[in-house]
Amino acid sequence: HRLHGVYPRVLQWSLRNPATILLVVVACFGLTAWTAANLDAELLPEVRQGEFTVEVSLPVGTPLDETESIVEPVEKAILAESEHIASLLLTIGYDAANSNRSDEGEHTARLKVLLDAAAPRVEDEVIARLRGRFEAIPDLEAQVTRPVLFSFKSPIEVEVHGDDLVELRRQAEQVRDTLAQMPELADVETTLRRGAPEVQVIYDRDRLARYELDPRVVAQLVRDQVQGFEATRYNLKDRRIPIVVRLELEDREAVEDVRTLVVNPGGERPIPLEAVASVELAEGPSEIRRIDGRRVALVTANIAEGSLGGAVAAIKETLNGVDWPTGTTFYMAGQNEEWERIKVSLCLALALSIFLVYVIMVSQFESLLHPFVILFTIPLAFFGTMLTLRGLGISLSIVVFLGMIMLAGIVVNNAIVLVDYINTLRRRGMALQEAVVAAGSVRLRPILMTTATTTLGLLPMALGIGDGAELRTPMAISVISGLVVSTFLTLLVIPVIYTLVERGKARLTGGEEVALDGGERDEGAPDGAVGEPAPL
Repeated sequence: HRLHGVYPRVLQWSLRNPATILLVVVACFGLTAWTAANLDAELLPEVRQGEFTVEVSLPVGTPLDETESIVEPVEKAILAESEHIASLLLTIGYDAANSNRSDEGEHTARLKVLLDAAAPRVEDEVIARLRGRFEAIPDLEAQVTRPVLFSFKSPIEVEVHGDDLVELRRQAEQVRDTLAQMPELADVETTLRRGAPEVQVIYDRDRLARYELDPRVVAQLVRDQVQGFEATRYNLKDRRIPIVVRLELEDREAVEDVRTLVVNPGGERPIPLEAVASVELAEGPSEIRRIDGRRVALVTANIAEGSLGGAVAAIKETLNGVDWPTGTTFYMAGQNEEWERIKVSLCLALALSIFLVYVIMVSQFESLLHPFVILFTIPLAFFGTMLTLRGLGISLSIVVFLGMIMLAGIVVNNAIVLVDYINTLRRRGMALQEAVVAAGSVRLRPILMTTATTTLGLLPMALGIGDGAELRTPMAISVISGLVVSTFLTLLVIPVIYTLVERGKARLTGGEEVALDGGERDEGAPDGAVGEPAPL
């Protein structure tokens, strides 16, 4: 009842001061654009599922038993310290048959932790303890990974491009050291690490030809003696067990043993491998990764604080100040690249939704101008959404964009109700301004009712109750804030814009202000008189 007493007077003041209302609208549009441009962005909000993995790496060449002796005490200490761990799986080494990663070996380990509750505070506490334990171990690198929804990439991936493998690894390590000092990042690692020690056999083709030896046959013989070959299979009921034949361990354990391997078994004079090849202990490349034909090293990281957009901006600013060698460049990939690509699709979807809303209203109103007036409610709704996201520190993400697309179809309802009743009153012969004020007074209650029901329906999602609330809460908050702000602005802005459009149309046609049914305005009616509105 109080709003019914105040709103008509405020609406009449707005109709007498349209310039002020238009300035407010322009200010809202400008503030919305500025806030959207400066809002932090991320692909998806980080979801705490009570599950994470810690990947541990020691120097390449560390034996399996030494890796176990280093990691196992940490496992026991964490289980003793934290009562929130439901289960913990420790994997030391790797499975050569199932692993497709080049950085895994006897020097690596993996701890998969399942918590008894998906509480962010508990998860952060356990992760901090694990990181503190591992940071105290020399020459150990640890990286925390969480299950990521709808993406297989790390939050931060910097592609370092180069042609020279040695220079590429040096530059990747420099980028890793630079990013590790940034407070926005954690678990900074590079995929191009030190390679595993290996015995390299380089054959001298001239000497092989002098001894009438085939390089292919010699290479296969050396491989079979050291690595072994499958001679046959032993059938044991329903199992077939491969039988591998190779030299005894004491005959192939050292580099000197490999040098003395005989490469012409059955010959008159035994020829050792060192007579036809150079055998050296060297370091092989950890991996050779190519993207678009160029060698690439990936530097990956997790977000420690802030958002994905803020971290990417800080990384670009930092790396632009690095002295890059000739032929070496960097490119931001990872979830940032996916976000930039998805953002274009979401903007197209938002524009298409607005266009479809306009087309539907044109067919219903049988007018091009009145639906255009109603569309002003959409940017007013985005104004409320952007201000709320900025105030609450929520980043722009896919779920927020989906909420904005939903909002484009929801917020126009209030304006449709208002404009439709204005047209109804004008068809009954009521003057323009009187029809606007009367329609606003009559439609105030249903507009507030529809806004309240939608807002209260989304309130449980906005409160963030239950598992996976990180995905639902931003969407609900964006819809609620946009709907509430647009409702109050719609009650003032839409009547003013409607009045200006109708008066401009009357001037263009050269006639007087007329009712929609073609009847002339009743000049004898006193100013401000409002006829009794028809029942709803």
